[in-house]
Amino acid sequence: MTSASQLRLAVFCGSGMGNNPVYRDAARETGRLMARKNIGLVYGGASIGIMGVIANTLLEAGSEVLGVIPERLMNREVAHPGLTRLYTTQSMHQRKSLMMQLSDGFAALPGGFGTYDELFEIITWAQLGYHNKPVYILNIAGYFDPLVTMITKGVDEGFIKEGYLSLFTVFEEPAPMLDVFSNHVSRNTAQSL
Repeated sequence: MTSASQLRLAVFCGSGMGNNPVYRDAARETGRLMARKNIGLVYGGASIGIMGVIANTLLEAGSEVLGVIPERLMNREVAHPGLTRLYTTQSMHQRKSLMMQLSDGFAALPGGFGTYDELFEIITWAQLGYHNKPVYILNIAGYFDPLVTMITKGVDEGFIKEGYLSLFTVFEEPAPMLDVFSNHVSRNTAQSL
């Protein structure tokens, strides 16, 4: 665990809102449930898009919110001014590495290329043994269905080992995802004591 008192979940998600309000609503609900369960947020540090929605929801509840943003994106992504702490990095790779260090697990909500990059890198790091933290895909309104189909095609065609499908778990709703996360991390922490 990252700290004695609080779990932290890194959330990868869009700096845009998307075309369907269900994405914004899911980000808000995820943040609300995280706050209720005393799960801190580690995320990309922006004040815009569903990134901003989840951060603001947790901040309004008095929860810990850690942002990690490359200096180059400070103005482009509109860095959030009210975070518990905002870390700046020199590169995207350093951003993802620091997010991994600060977090007890990872969740992808709908987003674009940056979200896909973060999700695939964190799954690859698990595959290579750089971490054993849980990775979740929150498949709101079927957003990630084509991605899951593509990964399954990789298994079917022999490019991805079938066992690697266990490196991530897909959820349709935030509540069961956060229940599994809390139980998984708590159980692993108890076993390591």
